[in-house]
Amino acid sequence: MLTDASMLELSKQLAAREVSSVEATQACLKRIAAVDGKVRAFLAVDAEGALAAAKASDARRAGGKLASAIDGVPVAVKDLFCTVDLPTTAGSKILEGFRSPYDATVVQRLRAAGTPMLGKLNVDEFAMGSSNESSAFHPTHNPYDLTRSPGGSSGGSAAAVAAREVFGAMGTDTGGSIRQPAAMTNVVGLKPTWGRVSRFGIVAFASSLDQAGPLTRTVADAAAMLQVIAGEDSHDSTCARVPVPDFSKDLEAGVKGLKLGVPREYFQAGLDPEVETAVRAAIAKYESLGATIVDVSLPHTRYALATYYVLASAEASSNLGRYDGVRFGHRSKDATNLRTMYEKSRAEGFGPEVKRRILLGTFALASGYYDAYYLKAQKVRTLIQRDFTSALAQCDALISPTSPVPPFKLGEKSEPLQMYLMDVLTLPASLAGVPGLSVPCGFTAAGLPIGLQLLGRPFEEAPLLRIARAWEREQPVVSAPL
Repeated sequence: MLTDASMLELSKQLAAREVSSVEATQACLKRIAAVDGKVRAFLAVDAEGALAAAKASDARRAGGKLASAIDGVPVAVKDLFCTVDLPTTAGSKILEGFRSPYDATVVQRLRAAGTPMLGKLNVDEFAMGSSNESSAFHPTHNPYDLTRSPGGSSGGSAAAVAAREVFGAMGTDTGGSIRQPAAMTNVVGLKPTWGRVSRFGIVAFASSLDQAGPLTRTVADAAAMLQVIAGEDSHDSTCARVPVPDFSKDLEAGVKGLKLGVPREYFQAGLDPEVETAVRAAIAKYESLGATIVDVSLPHTRYALATYYVLASAEASSNLGRYDGVRFGHRSKDATNLRTMYEKSRAEGFGPEVKRRILLGTFALASGYYDAYYLKAQKVRTLIQRDFTSALAQCDALISPTSPVPPFKLGEKSEPLQMYLMDVLTLPASLAGVPGLSVPCGFTAAGLPIGLQLLGRPFEEAPLLRIARAWEREQPVVSAPL
């Protein structure tokens, strides 16, 4: 099946004239029609727009002018990225039907790279969730077991790639929302360093944490997508002005001579035994490939979960204040005055999880509580950042499980704290702003995916990709049984 190919494999087929971009796009649309009724990864499909972009790509190729290494390769984006040609809902009823007047910078760069855009992918409401169940429209199902969650909040992106509906997809990661669903769907998920990729045009959850990144079937594909989307942007003052290296240059260099740190705090109570066994086996494999394994400590990890939910909720409270029924989004029809318009519009438009975080964030920022919660959390965040700086001074990268458990049943994590704990191994790196990557790490006895997490120094995504590729070379490719 054509859609089994990776992005770069398809690129080679396009170069050899074995297939056209139009044919590849049609194959994706056919696959979406065949399986998305079960997976439910998409919120909107743009067949006409994707085919038009594919035709333009084929014309460029015929003229010998390619826009990028992935010109003509169909992709899709999480419905958190603004797009002019499709609604941008952020998985929320408060933005249902909203049309952005501009494209997000990431979308602009993907279009400029010649990638046909197949549509928008499901997301936990405003990216607040770890299972895709808080989407206002429908949950997404895991292609490896349709009764289970694909993770979140980029669960639609991960599931679409795993189900072979798209060749690659864009997600966002605030506390693990690329890495955790990648682990749960057996795909590669890369969270770049905060500031490596522009956030312009991405619906904000927590601005000091949000970062866009790719979900793909291979490490090389992740490198190719990052090459397209990375780099400074005049529209985003927080986008770092640092050089963008060739992320694919040293992919095959292996790990001989590198040091990999194993943070002892990431192997504690609550870690599923099968997950620990698989990750320990990967660590042993890295050692056999020539890497030196060192024990490291991230002592403030125990405070990361509480720190994250204070800071992220505080920023969410501020960012979501703009959804008031005045300028855009849902406006209640039952409002009788300005105050009731605010109250009713927000009550009707926001779901339970978003309301929970707004309330928590507003409380943490309130007079009399600011110092006790928000300010203290900022100080602990600094300690967590220092932990990573110290640990990464001793090694080239850190290695750990991505998710503490394999994919769980939809509806299983009914208590908020149970769901929040799903990100316990990913959110410390988000607080520190360092790059993180999840790569497939085998399966449980029940056939459920396990993810291996690699964390690196700021703006050193290339070494992470190289280390991930060394492991990937040793693993068999196992596709979802759809």
